Amino acid sequence: MYKIVKAEQLADKIYLMDVEAPRVARACEPGEFVIVKMDEVGERIPLTICDYDRETGIVTIVFQIVGASTQKMASLKAGDSFRDFVGPLGRPSEFVSEDLDTLKNKKMLFVAGGVGTAPVYPQVKWLRNHGIDADVIVGAKTKDMLILEDQMKAVAGNLYVTTDDGSYVRKGMVTDVVKDLVQNQGRHYDVCVAIGPMIMMKFVCLLTKELEIPTIVSMNPIMVDGTGMCGACRLTVGGQVKFACVDGPEFDGHQVNFDEAMKRQQMYKTEEGRAMLKLREGDTHHGGCGHCEND
Repeated sequence: MYKIVKAEQLADKIYLMDVEAPRVARACEPGEFVIVKMDEVGERIPLTICDYDRETGIVTIVFQIVGASTQKMASLKAGDSFRDFVGPLGRPSEFVSEDLDTLKNKKMLFVAGGVGTAPVYPQVKWLRNHGIDADVIVGAKTKDMLILEDQMKAVAGNLYVTTDDGSYVRKGMVTDVVKDLVQNQGRHYDVCVAIGPMIMMKFVCLLTKELEIPTIVSMNPIMVDGTGMCGACRLTVGGQVKFACVDGPEFDGHQVNFDEAMKRQQMYKTEEGRAMLKLREGDTHHGGCGHCEND
């Protein structure tokens, strides 16, 4: 059992939990994720890691209520436990393995939308801990939906906050801030990392491609099972079939077919849609097994 030592609501339907998971905390890196189960019969829920403390063995997760399982999960309190807390899974962010001297000469921009702020935070924190400052743009629908602002402010080189309705700091989309920084303020960036809703990542990538800024995205929003066996996170990257949970979750955003991924995500929500995808994709429906008859 994995004890929850802290549970708090960050915003409407968005929750943070600190969980005792020493082995995960010792091994995890920014960009990776865990799979949690509340009990023996509970649904497997993949969640990107928001923070970790190797000394205390604490791993922080942030999640949004999107269905029955996450609704039930939101009711857990400090002192309760998860039946399973498996990880780290996926591949770490690319910069973790880069030469530090090379990395220090790069100017990095992070763009976080909504709950995407949670997986952006450990990446920016890792960079700060290694003497590297990064600019960060955080977008939310309203001020009340903004999360982890103080934590992000503590690790970012420069933090830019924007809200869709203009209820806090400035009004506009995250892409408006990217344009302002690059086109109006003359900022140069060697790489952009964008994490958030699929539609946000799509439009950030359209803009950064135009601005010639290499961009990494995290496809964690489309993960369901987290092991490549369900076929939910199948996507096309640079014309090749990939699976977010086993090949990612981070990919070259300029190579991701977002329109296909978003359409497929909608189809996967219904039993009829899943059957159609399974029939259409055959042996490529799953990642890692390729045996649809085992469903």
